[in-house]
Amino acid sequence: MENQALRDEKTILLEARKKLGLTQTQVAEKAYITLRQYQKFEGGERKLSSSSFWMASKILQVLELDVTTFARGGYASCEPMNTVEDTEKNGS
Repeated sequence: MENQALRDEKTILLEARKKLGLTQTQVAEKAYITLRQYQKFEGGERKLSSSSFWMASKILQVLELDVTTFARGGYASCEPMNTVEDTEKNGS
């Protein structure tokens, strides 16, 4: 059975990349990593959350995803989830 966190990470990366209309090559080039390194993250062979902070933050920056939100598990897709704090701020 596939690890839920790994599936979610690769889904988040794939959805964010497609939302921006970028290819895997473009993401890799903009993040200053090799194409194969990026493919391992998006393909689920490697977890972005267990990579170096530098690498993870560069990829997330290219994909316009917030590093803190990602690290806290705040993305269900490439859109951030509402947190309890968000709900309290908005009065909902």
